[in-house]
Amino acid sequence: MSNSDNNIFFVKQDDEMSLAFKKAQETFKYFWREMYWEYRRVIPGLDLAIVKFPFEQTFKGESEPTIEHMWVRNISFDGENITGVLANNPMQLTNVAESDTVSCSRSKISDWMFATSGKTYGGFTIHTLRSGMSDEKRKQHDNAWGLDFGDFNKIMLVNGQAENPENLVEHPMCVNTADKFLEFFKENPDEILIKDEAGYTVLHRQAIAGNKTTIDILLSLGADKNVTDSNGLTALDYAQKLNWSHIISVLA
Repeated sequence: MSNSDNNIFFVKQDDEMSLAFKKAQETFKYFWREMYWEYRRVIPGLDLAIVKFPFEQTFKGESEPTIEHMWVRNISFDGENITGVLANNPMQLTNVAESDTVSCSRSKISDWMFATSGKTYGGFTIHTLRSGMSDEKRKQHDNAWGLDFGDFNKIMLVNGQAENPENLVEHPMCVNTADKFLEFFKENPDEILIKDEAGYTVLHRQAIAGNKTTIDILLSLGADKNVTDSNGLTALDYAQKLNWSHIISVLA
């Protein structure tokens, strides 16, 4: 990745950029929900899926750290921490390098963005920068990325949001695969009880991804919503952490 937005330095965060960070942190759940389903597609649906992390290093003779915000790809998420691969080399820092595996708390990320059919979703820091550009500079910027960023005043969070606002509540794939999901777990009821290496049950994973339809199915088949993972957290705990309001009452 060689776009000019890949490395951004902030010695003092201005209010607009700080607000962009906050929006990205609060809405990251939509990015992860999209990734959850992307990893289950036979044919990939995304052109791009990246999260921006802040990295810092205090150089000799300096009292304040140098902070560089860089994009990370190949994202995984455990409900609290985001892990991925650094997409490019830093411009100044020497303590990280391209292709390093890196992690960041959801509460500290700078941005997230995915693109499908050339249209972008998220990208709060990018839109903050675009808002200060002339029309010509904005066009040049967008052409450099090769993506349609749309209106910086109307940042979309999910695919099809303008036409189908209900997609904010439930991912279409969650609804469309409900019958297969139900059939699988009816035929393999032990799968509902199994914990993975991190101690998560399928109910935990569905709560993190905000999939109410599949949660309803699991509960109807006897899934125990009081089961805890290795950190002592229930599916409800994760739904509350991520503010998936449409499933909190179901799991309470």
